[in-house]
Amino acid sequence: MIQQLLTICYLIGSVTFILGLKMLSNPASARKGNLVAAGGMTIAILGTIFLYSYQEDNTSHYLGNHIWIFVALLIGSIVGTMAAKKVKMTAMPEMVSLFNGMGGACAALISIVEFNHLINEPAHDVSSSKALIILLGLVIGSVSFAGSMIAWGKLNGKIKDFSFKGQNVLNLLVLALAVVCASSLVVNPNQGMMLYVILILSLVYGVFFVMPIGGADMPVVISLLNSFTGVAAACGGFLYVNKVMLTGGILVGAAGTLLTILMCKAMNRSLKNVLIGSFGGNKSVAGSGASTSSQGHTKEISLSDTAMVMSYANKVLIVPGYGLAVAQAQHACHELEKILTDKGVEVKYAIHPVAGRMPGHMNVLLAEADVSYDVLLEMEQANDEFATTDVVFILGANDVVNPAAKSDPASPIYGMPILDVELAKTVIVNKRSMKPGYAGIENELFFKPKTSMLFGDAKKVLQDLCSEIKNA
Repeated sequence: MIQQLLTICYLIGSVTFILGLKMLSNPASARKGNLVAAGGMTIAILGTIFLYSYQEDNTSHYLGNHIWIFVALLIGSIVGTMAAKKVKMTAMPEMVSLFNGMGGACAALISIVEFNHLINEPAHDVSSSKALIILLGLVIGSVSFAGSMIAWGKLNGKIKDFSFKGQNVLNLLVLALAVVCASSLVVNPNQGMMLYVILILSLVYGVFFVMPIGGADMPVVISLLNSFTGVAAACGGFLYVNKVMLTGGILVGAAGTLLTILMCKAMNRSLKNVLIGSFGGNKSVAGSGASTSSQGHTKEISLSDTAMVMSYANKVLIVPGYGLAVAQAQHACHELEKILTDKGVEVKYAIHPVAGRMPGHMNVLLAEADVSYDVLLEMEQANDEFATTDVVFILGANDVVNPAAKSDPASPIYGMPILDVELAKTVIVNKRSMKPGYAGIENELFFKPKTSMLFGDAKKVLQDLCSEIKNA
């Protein structure tokens, strides 16, 4: 009876994971989806703690050490809650990478513990298939942990890009050596020390795998590493014959893989190009204010002129980018939207799939300021509306609005789908300086006849713009 209750708990957990993931596909139900999945996970965890039993000497034994288990759960819950509440929206990708790395570390630690259990079993009970699953979890989990930690360091600026000639070859050799050692251990599980050799090789590979990849590609790498963690967790599900762990791992692995593919498609690049290419390295370009370049001159627009143009527009599309997130200007942006709407101006937001530092970054940022989901347009929807738009107001976005993606075959972003902002009657770009985006290239848009530059910190510019429009 107790085991049947545990099975029901796992079934509830599995179903809520699937329902929660489905609800995450819609911004209006995403928060509820998170709560549903979290509720299912809570039921599965409590079911395991109180209902799980194993047979030993023809006697059922239940988990002990409840005090230690709940102390660990309490500490983890407090740390996780405080970290999530205090993190800035601009640092959200860093937190995702950090938490993902912890998942990979857990999978690797489970593999180490279970392998030690395996080799202590009587020889006739040693299963090669079980050893294979354990080692898969160890290798994949270790790579995910090490890679995620490097990605976390790169996103917060503590770790710089590093590469050397022949690094890709060395990476493949390290991975191949780890696979050979793992294969040897599957055939003969009694080589206990080989396990730690595999662990070290996997950690080294995880570090070398991520080190040369540029900052602009970190969201893709994080998504890929997230799928690795899911696969490692699924290995744990196989190992323990735990349905809820298996379901959760498969969902994370599949979702991470699909997201990686979609992000590569949004940048018109192959995963191979992301992993071994050099795109994404930052290039510093000095200067601010009006400037000249090989492409011509930019022209500036004053705050009062911007206020007048927007006040008399019929339709305004706002394009949020990382600059908006850095300035934490989402609330000021929403205030501008409300002021213009009160004046009879139709205001919407154009969201590029890879704007910001991770998919959905801009959506979450604007949702934090209570911007209605109804006015958030995906790239395809927005591109259909630019031709009938009076003013496009770009806040800190760069590469996702660069016409070079369509017009310059030599550009590293050529072929990447972009927001067709230049179809609008007037384009106003707010930036702090003329520095390029993560692709490290100049933006042709800034030199177009329809484009005017409004320099300054996004939050201050928006606040001043709101005051200017109110007093107009």
